[in-house]
Amino acid sequence: MTLHRIQLALLVCVMLQIGSAFFSTQAHAQYKVSTSEIGVGIGGANYKGELAPEYRFLNNQPALTVFYRRDLTNTFTARGGVMLSHRIFDDNTIGDGVQDLPLPDYRQAELRLSLAEVSLVMEYNFLDYYDLSQKVRLSPYFFAGFAGLIYNKKLTSDNPSLDHLNKPFDTDLTVSVPFGVGIKYALSKHWNLGLEFGTRILFNDNMDFLTEGDGKHVANPYDKDWYYYNGISISYTFYRANCPPPYRRQPGILD
Repeated sequence: MTLHRIQLALLVCVMLQIGSAFFSTQAHAQYKVSTSEIGVGIGGANYKGELAPEYRFLNNQPALTVFYRRDLTNTFTARGGVMLSHRIFDDNTIGDGVQDLPLPDYRQAELRLSLAEVSLVMEYNFLDYYDLSQKVRLSPYFFAGFAGLIYNKKLTSDNPSLDHLNKPFDTDLTVSVPFGVGIKYALSKHWNLGLEFGTRILFNDNMDFLTEGDGKHVANPYDKDWYYYNGISISYTFYRANCPPPYRRQPGILD
């Protein structure tokens, strides 16, 4: 019930952001300059589920992002991106061995996970980051949106009585709700530095290959799996001058 309320609150928040950006578009058209950015980021992808009931920093595995961002108003920006994370060598795993608890000791499971995400999010900037008259330009921001995810996983168990947990690599598709916080800082007029931490809520409980079908003695059927991305990014800003309406209606007036 609590998770359902969180998901509902996030969806309402996303719709409010989209609505606010839509109704602000006309006012934004009066701005002299609009901006767009392209950027790349590096960081870590993480997971929370049966094998990792709590977020563990040491479970991060390398991840890469590329994104495109466009300002809609002085407050809202839209961002589309791709995030990739792939296990490195066979020992880059998430396993029960790091937990000295009865269930992990019994299950002795190990997960190998790779994923690719395509997302579209709205960002709410708490400060006017695109005001070029400021000597120092920075702003914390909140983001939320939707994402599609393709992931490849493999599960193994060292417990001979749980042979059904030894599952070969399998690929699945699902959707998620990404949300999180970040901060952006302008290194110069065109270059930007960003730091971000984001959470993704999944609508299934299969990212770790442990489901209710495996039995409640090894899997928790009441919670969904989550995954995370935290990292640093650098981007380049393009500026475009917005012509006043009379000149847009008569393209040849300045010829």
